[in-house]
Amino acid sequence: SAASELEILGVNDRVQLNQVEREYQRRKAEELMRQGVNIADAGRLDIRGSLTCGDEVSIDINVVFEGEVTLGNGVSIGANCVLCDVTVADGTVIHPMSHLQETVVGKACSVGPYARLRPGTVLEQGARIGNFVETKNANIGVASKVNHLSYIGDCEMGADVNIGAGTITCNYDGVAKHR
Repeated sequence: SAASELEILGVNDRVQLNQVEREYQRRKAEELMRQGVNIADAGRLDIRGSLTCGDEVSIDINVVFEGEVTLGNGVSIGANCVLCDVTVADGTVIHPMSHLQETVVGKACSVGPYARLRPGTVLEQGARIGNFVETKNANIGVASKVNHLSYIGDCEMGADVNIGAGTITCNYDGVAKHR
């Protein structure tokens, strides 16, 4: 005996496939809401992997989670974000339109809006990545800031560093990348 109608629904075309996927996603969202996660609209959330949430997490509309994602206590994810294989520590805010992939974000950080954190990025506690900032393979130190319009790649930043607008670090000599 099937536990629910979803378990026995047939999928014969793309319309039915979409209906089953939306129902599956709705159920995942409802499970998170029952655990205390604040979801703005269960119909506009996609979990394409594993999502683990702490207490008092808020997720706005059109957020996509891919791979293994962990959100700490008090984390807020803004509208239209994509998080893929990411760990976000307590009290961090990911502002709208940000894309994070294979990154670790420390406690009480701020990311975005319109930020792109690429693989290998690590943000230490209290770091800030602002609008139109892209990072790759970069360690951003405690309370350091890259506020806007910058590319920070292959970089080690210490604590309390402030990177000005339009800054680029890439360390490419034409053959190899260096830290």
